[in-house]
Amino acid sequence: MAEPNVLILMPDQFRADCLSCAGHPQIRTPNLDRISSQGVRFTQAATVSPVCMPARASFISSLYPHNHGMWRNSGQLPAEDETLFHHLQRAGYCTAHIGKSHYYKHSGGHMKEMEGYMHSRGLEYVHEVTGPLATQGTRSYMTDCLEENGLYEAFKQDYAERTSVRRENPFLVQPSPLPEDLFLDSYVGRQATEYIREYRDERPMCLFVGFPGPHEPWDAPGKYATMYDEESTPDPIPWPGENERLPAEIRDMDDFQPMGSSTPENIRAVRANYYGKISLIDHWIGEITGALEERGMLDDTLSVFWSDHGEMLGDHRRVFKCTFHESSMRVPFIFRWPGHFEKGTTSDALAETVDIFPTILDSLGLDSSARALGRSLLPALKGESNHIRRQQLSEVLHAGERRICLRSPGEKYALREDGTGFMLYDLQDDPDEQHNLIGQETGREKLLREDTLNRLVWEQYSMKD
Repeated sequence: MAEPNVLILMPDQFRADCLSCAGHPQIRTPNLDRISSQGVRFTQAATVSPVCMPARASFISSLYPHNHGMWRNSGQLPAEDETLFHHLQRAGYCTAHIGKSHYYKHSGGHMKEMEGYMHSRGLEYVHEVTGPLATQGTRSYMTDCLEENGLYEAFKQDYAERTSVRRENPFLVQPSPLPEDLFLDSYVGRQATEYIREYRDERPMCLFVGFPGPHEPWDAPGKYATMYDEESTPDPIPWPGENERLPAEIRDMDDFQPMGSSTPENIRAVRANYYGKISLIDHWIGEITGALEERGMLDDTLSVFWSDHGEMLGDHRRVFKCTFHESSMRVPFIFRWPGHFEKGTTSDALAETVDIFPTILDSLGLDSSARALGRSLLPALKGESNHIRRQQLSEVLHAGERRICLRSPGEKYALREDGTGFMLYDLQDDPDEQHNLIGQETGREKLLREDTLNRLVWEQYSMKD
Protein backbone atom coordinates (compact mmCIF):
# COMPACT_ATOMS: atom_id res chain seq x y z
CA MET A 1 0.00 0.00 0.00
CA ALA A 2 1.27 3.48 -0.86
CA GLU A 3 2.13 5.71 2.08
CA PRO A 4 -0.65 8.13 3.05
CA ASN A 5 -0.27 11.87 2.90
CA VAL A 6 0.01 13.75 6.20
CA LEU A 7 -1.80 17.04 6.86
CA ILE A 8 -1.08 18.97 10.08
CA LEU A 9 -3.41 21.91 10.72
CA MET A 10 -2.31 24.19 13.54
CA PRO A 11 -3.96 27.47 14.52
CA ASP A 12 -2.44 29.66 17.23
CA GLN A 13 -4.08 30.22 20.62
CA PHE A 14 -7.23 28.17 19.89
CA ARG A 15 -9.31 27.09 22.89
CA ALA A 16 -10.33 23.45 23.32
CA ASP A 17 -14.01 24.34 23.75
CA CYS A 18 -14.36 26.62 20.70
CA LEU A 19 -15.72 23.96 18.36
CA SER A 20 -19.37 23.32 17.73
CA CYS A 21 -18.60 19.58 17.84
CA ALA A 22 -17.28 20.15 21.39
CA GLY A 23 -20.65 21.57 22.40
CA HIS A 24 -20.04 25.29 22.04
CA PRO A 25 -23.48 26.95 22.05
CA GLN A 26 -22.72 29.75 19.59
CA ILE A 27 -19.70 29.19 17.39
CA ARG A 28 -20.03 27.38 14.06
CA THR A 29 -17.15 25.23 12.81
CA PRO A 30 -18.69 22.93 10.17
CA ASN A 31 -15.43 21.92 8.53
CA LEU A 32 -13.70 21.00 11.77
CA ASP A 33 -16.89 19.24 12.85
CA ARG A 34 -16.67 17.17 9.67
CA ILE A 35 -13.08 16.14 10.43
CA SER A 36 -14.14 15.22 13.96
CA SER A 37 -17.14 13.23 12.71
CA GLN A 38 -14.77 11.14 10.61
CA GLY A 39 -12.05 10.74 13.23
CA VAL A 40 -11.20 10.90 16.93
CA ARG A 41 -11.41 14.04 19.09
CA PHE A 42 -9.42 14.05 22.34
CA THR A 43 -11.47 15.82 25.00
CA GLN A 44 -8.71 16.11 27.62
CA ALA A 45 -5.70 17.19 25.51
CA ALA A 46 -3.31 19.70 27.09
CA THR A 47 -0.30 21.72 26.02
CA VAL A 48 3.08 21.07 27.57
CA SER A 49 3.57 24.86 27.71
CA PRO A 50 0.99 27.67 27.44
CA VAL A 51 3.43 29.84 25.42
CA CYS A 52 3.97 29.80 21.64
CA MET A 53 7.64 29.00 21.06
CA PRO A 54 8.15 26.50 23.90
CA ALA A 55 5.01 24.61 22.83
CA ARG A 56 6.04 24.58 19.17
CA ALA A 57 9.58 23.46 19.99
CA SER A 58 8.04 20.60 22.00
CA PHE A 59 5.82 19.59 19.08
CA ILE A 60 8.65 19.39 16.57
CA SER A 61 11.08 17.63 18.95
CA SER A 62 8.75 15.65 21.29
CA LEU A 63 10.68 17.09 24.24
CA TYR A 64 9.48 19.17 27.18
CA PRO A 65 10.73 22.73 27.79
CA HIS A 66 13.01 21.54 30.59
CA ASN A 67 14.61 19.20 28.03
CA HIS A 68 14.97 21.47 25.01
CA GLY A 69 15.59 24.63 27.07
CA MET A 70 13.25 27.02 25.23
CA TRP A 71 11.15 28.77 27.86
CA ARG A 72 10.35 32.10 26.18
CA ASN A 73 9.43 33.42 22.75
CA SER A 74 13.12 33.77 21.97
CA GLY A 75 16.07 31.69 20.81
CA GLN A 76 15.82 28.63 18.58
CA LEU A 77 16.48 24.92 18.66
CA PRO A 78 19.88 23.87 17.31
CA ALA A 79 19.71 23.35 13.55
CA GLU A 80 21.11 19.84 13.87
CA ASP A 81 18.51 18.57 16.36
CA GLU A 82 16.27 15.91 14.82
CA THR A 83 12.59 16.65 14.26
CA LEU A 84 9.41 14.89 13.21
CA PHE A 85 10.00 16.17 9.67
CA HIS A 86 13.47 14.59 9.47
CA HIS A 87 11.88 11.20 10.13
CA LEU A 88 9.26 11.76 7.46
CA GLN A 89 11.89 12.88 4.97
CA ARG A 90 13.88 9.71 5.58
CA ALA A 91 10.67 7.73 4.98
CA GLY A 92 10.35 9.31 1.53
CA TYR A 93 7.99 12.21 2.23
CA CYS A 94 8.06 15.63 0.61
CA THR A 95 7.79 17.89 3.65
CA ALA A 96 6.22 21.33 3.27
CA HIS A 97 5.58 24.21 5.65
CA ILE A 98 3.09 26.99 4.92
CA GLY A 99 2.27 29.69 7.47
CA LYS A 100 3.55 30.36 10.96
CA SER A 101 6.24 28.18 12.51
CA HIS A 102 7.77 30.29 15.34
CA TYR A 103 10.65 27.88 15.80
CA TYR A 104 12.93 30.93 16.10
CA LYS A 105 12.52 34.51 17.27
CA HIS A 106 11.20 36.97 14.69
CA SER A 107 13.65 39.86 14.91
CA GLY A 108 13.41 41.88 11.72
CA GLY A 109 14.55 41.39 8.15
CA HIS A 110 12.73 39.12 5.70
CA MET A 111 11.73 35.58 6.62
CA LYS A 112 13.30 34.29 3.40
CA GLU A 113 16.63 34.79 5.17
CA MET A 114 15.70 31.97 7.59
CA GLU A 115 14.71 29.41 4.98
CA GLY A 116 18.07 27.67 5.34
CA TYR A 117 17.32 27.12 9.01
CA MET A 118 13.83 25.85 8.18
CA HIS A 119 15.31 23.41 5.65
CA SER A 120 17.62 22.15 8.40
CA ARG A 121 14.49 21.46 10.47
CA GLY A 122 13.53 18.86 7.88
CA LEU A 123 11.23 21.04 5.76
CA GLU A 124 11.82 20.90 2.02
CA TYR A 125 9.29 23.53 0.89
CA VAL A 126 8.91 26.67 3.01
CA HIS A 127 6.43 29.53 2.59
CA GLU A 128 6.56 31.17 6.00
CA VAL A 129 4.75 34.07 7.65
CA THR A 130 4.93 35.55 11.12
CA GLY A 131 2.19 35.69 13.70
CA PRO A 132 0.03 38.84 13.77
CA LEU A 133 2.01 40.95 16.22
CA ALA A 134 5.40 40.27 14.60
CA THR A 135 4.34 41.54 11.18
CA GLN A 136 5.26 45.13 12.10
CA GLY A 137 8.98 44.41 12.26
CA THR A 138 9.50 41.29 10.15
CA ARG A 139 8.81 40.99 6.44
CA SER A 140 7.41 37.86 4.79
CA TYR A 141 5.72 36.69 1.60
CA MET A 142 2.49 37.90 3.13
CA THR A 143 3.70 41.48 3.72
CA ASP A 144 5.09 41.45 0.17
CA CYS A 145 1.57 40.60 -1.02
CA LEU A 146 0.08 43.45 1.03
CA GLU A 147 2.62 45.88 -0.41
CA GLU A 148 1.80 44.77 -3.95
CA ASN A 149 -1.87 45.49 -3.20
CA GLY A 150 -1.17 48.91 -1.65
CA LEU A 151 -2.28 47.80 1.82
CA TYR A 152 0.95 47.35 3.76
CA GLU A 153 1.17 50.87 5.23
CA ALA A 154 -2.46 50.82 6.41
CA PHE A 155 -1.88 47.38 7.92
CA LYS A 156 1.25 48.52 9.79
CA GLN A 157 -0.46 51.66 11.06
CA ASP A 158 -3.41 49.65 12.36
CA TYR A 159 -1.14 47.26 14.23
CA ALA A 160 0.99 50.08 15.61
CA GLU A 161 -2.12 51.68 17.09
CA ARG A 162 -3.23 48.40 18.62
CA THR A 163 0.20 47.70 20.07
CA SER A 164 0.43 51.16 21.66
CA VAL A 165 -2.69 50.54 23.74
CA ARG A 166 -2.32 46.75 24.26
CA ARG A 167 -0.92 47.00 27.79
CA GLU A 168 -3.50 49.54 28.96
CA ASN A 169 -6.41 47.96 27.10
CA PRO A 170 -5.82 44.33 26.07
CA PHE A 171 -9.56 44.12 25.30
CA LEU A 172 -9.45 46.53 22.34
CA VAL A 173 -11.69 45.25 19.54
CA GLN A 174 -11.86 46.75 16.06
CA PRO A 175 -12.10 45.17 12.59
CA SER A 176 -9.01 44.75 10.44
CA PRO A 177 -8.51 47.31 7.64
CA LEU A 178 -7.67 44.37 5.35
CA PRO A 179 -10.24 42.75 3.09
CA GLU A 180 -11.17 39.21 4.05
CA ASP A 181 -9.26 37.61 1.19
CA LEU A 182 -5.98 39.33 2.16
CA PHE A 183 -6.25 38.81 5.92
CA LEU A 184 -3.31 36.84 7.37
CA ASP A 185 -5.21 33.57 7.91
CA SER A 186 -6.78 33.84 4.45
CA TYR A 187 -3.34 34.28 2.91
CA VAL A 188 -2.07 31.11 4.62
CA GLY A 189 -5.20 29.14 3.76
CA ARG A 190 -5.02 30.14 0.11
CA GLN A 191 -1.33 29.25 -0.19
CA ALA A 192 -2.00 25.81 1.32
CA THR A 193 -4.97 25.21 -0.98
CA GLU A 194 -2.96 26.16 -4.07
CA TYR A 195 -0.02 24.00 -2.96
CA ILE A 196 -2.30 20.94 -2.81
CA ARG A 197 -3.95 21.69 -6.15
CA GLU A 198 -0.58 22.05 -7.86
CA TYR A 199 1.18 19.14 -6.10
CA ARG A 200 2.57 16.72 -8.67
CA ASP A 201 5.42 15.05 -6.78
CA GLU A 202 5.31 11.25 -6.83
CA ARG A 203 6.31 11.16 -3.18
CA PRO A 204 3.66 11.25 -0.42
CA MET A 205 3.14 14.74 0.94
CA CYS A 206 3.46 15.98 4.51
CA LEU A 207 1.97 19.48 4.67
CA PHE A 208 2.08 21.57 7.84
CA VAL A 209 -0.28 24.57 7.78
CA GLY A 210 0.31 27.12 10.55
CA PHE A 211 -2.57 29.58 10.86
CA PRO A 212 -1.53 32.76 12.73
CA GLY A 213 -5.04 33.21 14.22
CA PRO A 214 -7.19 33.29 16.23
CA HIS A 215 -4.33 34.80 18.28
CA GLU A 216 -4.97 38.40 19.26
CA PRO A 217 -5.29 41.26 18.28
CA TRP A 218 -9.07 41.16 18.12
CA ASP A 219 -9.21 42.16 14.45
CA ALA A 220 -11.51 39.81 12.55
CA PRO A 221 -12.01 41.17 9.01
CA GLY A 222 -15.15 41.97 7.01
CA LYS A 223 -18.23 39.91 7.77
CA TYR A 224 -16.31 37.85 10.33
CA ALA A 225 -16.09 40.93 12.57
CA THR A 226 -19.88 40.97 12.95
CA MET A 227 -20.69 37.29 12.43
CA TYR A 228 -21.41 36.65 16.12
CA ASP A 229 -23.74 38.66 18.31
CA GLU A 230 -21.86 40.02 21.31
CA GLU A 231 -24.88 39.83 23.60
CA SER A 232 -25.29 36.12 22.83
CA THR A 233 -21.75 35.06 23.69
CA PRO A 234 -21.53 32.57 26.57
CA ASP A 235 -20.70 34.11 29.92
CA PRO A 236 -17.02 33.85 30.85
CA ILE A 237 -15.92 31.96 33.94
CA PRO A 238 -16.07 34.57 36.74
CA TRP A 239 -13.13 35.82 38.73
CA PRO A 240 -13.18 33.96 42.07
CA GLY A 241 -13.71 36.30 45.00
CA GLU A 242 -11.97 33.68 47.12
CA ASN A 243 -8.68 34.74 45.52
CA GLU A 244 -8.66 37.68 47.93
CA ARG A 245 -8.15 35.21 50.78
CA LEU A 246 -5.11 33.53 49.25
CA PRO A 247 -1.72 34.21 50.85
CA ALA A 248 -0.28 37.45 49.51
CA GLU A 249 2.61 35.71 47.71
CA ILE A 250 0.04 33.73 45.71
CA ARG A 251 -2.78 36.28 45.52
CA ASP A 252 -0.46 38.79 43.83
CA MET A 253 0.60 36.41 41.03
CA ASP A 254 -0.69 37.28 37.54
CA ASP A 255 -2.67 34.05 37.42
CA PHE A 256 -5.02 35.26 40.15
CA GLN A 257 -5.26 38.97 39.33
CA PRO A 258 -7.99 40.19 36.95
CA MET A 259 -6.96 42.64 34.25
CA GLY A 260 -8.12 46.03 35.44
CA SER A 261 -9.71 47.15 32.18
CA SER A 262 -11.99 44.12 31.89
CA THR A 263 -15.73 44.78 31.80
CA PRO A 264 -18.60 42.46 30.82
CA GLU A 265 -19.11 44.55 27.67
CA ASN A 266 -15.56 44.41 26.36
CA ILE A 267 -15.20 40.72 27.25
CA ARG A 268 -18.29 39.96 25.15
CA ALA A 269 -16.83 41.99 22.28
CA VAL A 270 -13.52 40.09 22.49
CA ARG A 271 -15.32 36.76 22.49
CA ALA A 272 -17.47 37.56 19.47
CA ASN A 273 -14.43 38.79 17.52
CA TYR A 274 -12.39 35.71 18.47
CA TYR A 275 -15.22 33.46 17.30
CA GLY A 276 -15.23 35.31 13.97
CA LYS A 277 -11.52 34.63 13.51
CA ILE A 278 -12.13 30.95 14.25
CA SER A 279 -14.89 30.77 11.64
CA LEU A 280 -12.54 32.31 9.08
CA ILE A 281 -9.95 29.62 9.82
CA ASP A 282 -12.63 26.95 9.68
CA HIS A 283 -13.62 28.24 6.22
CA TRP A 284 -10.05 27.82 4.96
CA ILE A 285 -9.75 24.37 6.52
CA GLY A 286 -12.78 23.53 4.39
CA GLU A 287 -10.97 24.86 1.32
CA ILE A 288 -7.83 22.86 2.14
CA THR A 289 -9.67 19.58 2.71
CA GLY A 290 -11.82 20.35 -0.33
CA ALA A 291 -8.68 20.62 -2.48
CA LEU A 292 -7.53 17.24 -1.19
CA GLU A 293 -10.94 15.81 -2.00
CA GLU A 294 -10.84 17.25 -5.53
CA ARG A 295 -7.49 15.52 -6.05
CA GLY A 296 -8.81 12.22 -4.67
CA MET A 297 -6.30 12.46 -1.80
CA LEU A 298 -8.46 13.18 1.24
CA ASP A 299 -9.32 9.65 2.37
CA ASP A 300 -5.68 8.62 2.00
CA THR A 301 -4.51 11.48 4.22
CA LEU A 302 -3.70 11.25 7.92
CA SER A 303 -4.99 14.59 9.25
CA VAL A 304 -4.17 16.21 12.59
CA PHE A 305 -5.74 19.36 14.01
CA TRP A 306 -4.27 20.90 17.17
CA SER A 307 -3.16 24.18 18.75
CA ASP A 308 -0.12 25.25 20.74
CA HIS A 309 -2.17 26.54 23.72
CA GLY A 310 -5.53 28.00 24.61
CA GLU A 311 -6.80 31.51 25.38
CA MET A 312 -8.37 32.83 28.61
CA LEU A 313 -10.92 34.89 26.59
CA GLY A 314 -12.26 36.78 29.60
CA ASP A 315 -12.33 33.82 31.97
CA HIS A 316 -11.21 34.96 35.42
CA ARG A 317 -11.37 38.44 33.81
CA ARG A 318 -8.20 37.74 31.84
CA VAL A 319 -7.16 37.35 28.21
CA PHE A 320 -4.14 35.69 26.58
CA LYS A 321 -2.37 32.65 28.09
CA CYS A 322 0.75 31.78 30.22
CA THR A 323 -1.38 30.41 33.06
CA PHE A 324 -2.28 26.81 33.91
CA HIS A 325 -6.00 27.50 34.11
CA GLU A 326 -8.03 25.16 31.90
CA SER A 327 -8.86 27.86 29.32
CA SER A 328 -5.15 28.44 28.68
CA MET A 329 -3.80 24.90 29.14
CA ARG A 330 -6.38 22.79 27.29
CA VAL A 331 -6.16 22.49 23.49
CA PRO A 332 -8.17 20.90 20.66
CA PHE A 333 -6.85 17.59 19.31
CA ILE A 334 -8.45 15.79 16.36
CA PHE A 335 -6.99 12.92 14.32
CA ARG A 336 -8.57 11.55 11.12
CA TRP A 337 -7.50 8.66 8.88
CA PRO A 338 -10.42 6.70 7.41
CA GLY A 339 -10.13 2.94 7.70
CA HIS A 340 -7.27 3.19 10.21
CA PHE A 341 -8.61 5.26 13.12
CA GLU A 342 -11.96 5.13 14.86
CA LYS A 343 -14.69 7.20 13.21
CA GLY A 344 -16.74 9.89 14.94
CA THR A 345 -15.57 9.07 18.46
CA THR A 346 -14.10 10.94 21.39
CA SER A 347 -11.30 9.85 23.69
CA ASP A 348 -10.61 11.01 27.23
CA ALA A 349 -6.99 9.86 27.01
CA LEU A 350 -4.59 12.33 28.63
CA ALA A 351 -2.94 13.49 25.41
CA GLU A 352 -0.12 16.04 25.40
CA THR A 353 1.20 18.11 22.52
CA VAL A 354 4.49 16.14 22.56
CA ASP A 355 2.47 13.07 21.53
CA ILE A 356 1.82 14.21 17.94
CA PHE A 357 5.38 13.35 16.83
CA PRO A 358 5.36 9.67 17.97
CA THR A 359 1.70 9.18 17.08
CA ILE A 360 2.20 10.13 13.42
CA LEU A 361 5.29 7.93 13.10
CA ASP A 362 3.66 4.99 14.90
CA SER A 363 0.54 5.27 12.72
CA LEU A 364 2.74 5.11 9.61
CA GLY A 365 4.65 2.10 10.93
CA LEU A 366 7.85 4.13 11.42
CA ASP A 367 10.21 4.02 14.38
CA SER A 368 10.11 7.09 16.58
CA SER A 369 13.09 9.06 17.81
CA ALA A 370 15.09 7.58 20.66
CA ARG A 371 14.91 11.03 22.25
CA ALA A 372 11.16 11.54 21.91
CA LEU A 373 9.38 11.73 25.26
CA GLY A 374 5.84 11.85 23.92
CA ARG A 375 3.70 8.73 23.77
CA SER A 376 1.87 7.26 20.81
CA LEU A 377 -1.88 7.80 20.90
CA LEU A 378 -2.44 4.98 18.40
CA PRO A 379 -4.10 2.65 20.95
CA ALA A 380 -6.72 5.34 21.61
CA LEU A 381 -7.11 6.10 17.90
CA LYS A 382 -7.82 2.44 17.22
CA GLY A 383 -10.25 2.18 20.11
CA GLU A 384 -8.04 -0.28 21.98
CA SER A 385 -7.12 1.71 25.09
CA ASN A 386 -7.50 5.25 26.39
CA HIS A 387 -4.84 4.79 29.05
CA ILE A 388 -1.85 6.79 27.79
CA ARG A 389 -0.58 8.36 31.01
CA ARG A 390 -1.89 9.04 34.50
CA GLN A 391 -1.17 12.78 34.58
CA GLN A 392 -0.24 15.56 32.16
CA LEU A 393 2.77 17.83 32.55
CA SER A 394 2.89 21.51 31.58
CA GLU A 395 5.59 24.12 32.16
CA VAL A 396 5.99 27.86 31.78
CA LEU A 397 8.47 30.63 32.47
CA HIS A 398 6.39 33.58 33.63
CA ALA A 399 7.14 36.68 35.67
CA GLY A 400 10.78 35.61 35.80
CA GLU A 401 10.28 32.18 37.35
CA ARG A 402 9.76 28.65 36.09
CA ARG A 403 6.50 26.99 37.03
CA ILE A 404 5.26 23.45 36.53
CA CYS A 405 1.82 21.87 36.58
CA LEU A 406 0.56 18.31 36.89
CA ARG A 407 -3.01 17.74 35.68
CA SER A 408 -5.45 14.85 35.63
CA PRO A 409 -9.20 14.97 34.94
CA GLY A 410 -9.72 14.99 38.70
CA GLU A 411 -7.24 17.55 39.93
CA LYS A 412 -4.58 20.07 39.08
CA TYR A 413 -1.50 21.03 41.08
CA ALA A 414 1.13 23.65 40.23
CA LEU A 415 4.52 24.50 41.76
CA ARG A 416 6.69 27.60 41.67
CA GLU A 417 10.41 27.48 40.97
CA ASP A 418 11.22 27.42 44.69
CA GLY A 419 9.12 24.27 45.13
CA THR A 420 6.13 25.88 46.81
CA GLY A 421 2.65 25.08 45.55
CA PHE A 422 0.42 27.87 44.27
CA MET A 423 -2.50 26.10 42.58
CA LEU A 424 -4.63 23.13 43.64
CA TYR A 425 -8.05 22.55 42.09
CA ASP A 426 -10.50 19.68 42.39
CA LEU A 427 -11.56 19.55 38.75
CA GLN A 428 -14.33 17.06 39.39
CA ASP A 429 -16.24 19.23 41.84
CA ASP A 430 -14.84 22.57 40.66
CA PRO A 431 -14.32 22.47 36.86
CA ASP A 432 -14.41 26.29 36.65
CA GLU A 433 -11.48 26.57 39.11
CA GLN A 434 -13.24 28.83 41.57
CA HIS A 435 -11.76 27.33 44.75
CA ASN A 436 -7.98 27.23 45.02
CA LEU A 437 -7.37 24.64 47.75
CA ILE A 438 -3.67 25.39 48.16
CA GLY A 439 -2.71 25.32 51.83
CA GLN A 440 -5.97 23.60 52.81
CA GLU A 441 -5.10 19.99 51.97
CA THR A 442 -1.48 19.62 53.05
CA GLY A 443 -1.43 15.82 52.88
CA ARG A 444 -2.68 15.77 49.32
CA GLU A 445 -0.31 18.59 48.36
CA LYS A 446 2.66 16.61 49.69
CA LEU A 447 1.78 13.60 47.52
CA LEU A 448 1.20 15.76 44.43
CA ARG A 449 4.45 17.62 44.96
CA GLU A 450 6.29 14.28 45.04
CA ASP A 451 4.47 13.16 41.89
CA THR A 452 5.44 16.38 40.12
CA LEU A 453 9.10 16.21 41.05
CA ASN A 454 9.27 12.50 40.19
CA ARG A 455 7.76 13.19 36.77
CA LEU A 456 10.32 15.94 36.16
CA VAL A 457 13.21 13.67 37.10
CA TRP A 458 11.88 10.87 34.89
CA GLU A 459 11.42 13.10 31.83
CA GLN A 460 14.80 14.76 32.38
CA TYR A 461 16.81 11.55 32.47
CA SER A 462 14.81 9.10 30.36
CA MET A 463 16.16 10.48 27.06
CA LYS A 464 18.50 8.08 25.28
CA ASP A 465 21.62 9.35 23.55
